Amino acid sequence: MNVLPENSEHLIDVALTEDLGGRGDITTQAIGEETDIRSAFIYAKQPGVVAGLAIVEKVFGIMDPSISISFLLNDGDAVETGQKIVGLKGPVNGILKAERTALNFLGRLSGIASITAEFVRQVKGTGAVVLDTRKTTPGWRFLEKYAVRCGGGQNHRMGLYDMFLIKENHITKAGGIELAVNQCRQYMKSRGFKAPIEVETVNLIQVRQALACRVDRIMLDNMDLELVRECVRVVNRRIPLEASGNVSLKNVRQIAQTGVDFISSGFVTHSARTLDISLLVE
Repeated sequence: MNVLPENSEHLIDVALTEDLGGRGDITTQAIGEETDIRSAFIYAKQPGVVAGLAIVEKVFGIMDPSISISFLLNDGDAVETGQKIVGLKGPVNGILKAERTALNFLGRLSGIASITAEFVRQVKGTGAVVLDTRKTTPGWRFLEKYAVRCGGGQNHRMGLYDMFLIKENHITKAGGIELAVNQCRQYMKSRGFKAPIEVETVNLIQVRQALACRVDRIMLDNMDLELVRECVRVVNRRIPLEASGNVSLKNVRQIAQTGVDFISSGFVTHSARTLDISLLVE
């Protein structure tokens, strides 16, 4: 996946328009010469992991193509408090007009990368992989899932179209796990495509049913640690297992130590705190 999805320019245009309105940056326009050339830098005000530099470049490029930009770090790099991330040089008016929009993108995505990196550190050595979910900001999904990868996590399905995920309501609708799985396989066959099938389970009976169907992955939803361990024992590596539900930094290592292959958490996107990042004109 490219860090700049097809809708990136639209997202930037919307963000700049809501900030500039019809009059533009009246403070910047009122103060100083419009042709004044200055250098500036973007720096971190707290430690974290950087993500979203291509969006930053795009924001300043749209505002004023004459602004030159140099990256002092790369996406996925750790950053310390006070460390410079980006250098800028060009008309100061353009730099200041684009400042907040660029920092909003960079701070949000770096915040997601940073919290993801914390989850990844917690499970280090267990073999478990940290996954995101579809609990993303509308319109920002490709960017936020990119940020998860910058933090060392991996992406779950991108949307409703690239993986079958048979959840509780689907099982009810179909009349059972086996019927639901068979219908998904028939759907693929009739339309000539392939996609992995995952089944959400809430107890050992459902896990055994999903195992018998030989699906591609089994989700263990909101199970306590003892039940997760029992499911791991029963499945015995025959099908990858994904633990999900109420995952936090406090319990993610305990979950990983049960032997599951994946741990998915919406926290890394829906509850990530924006990394504190600022811009100073020299």
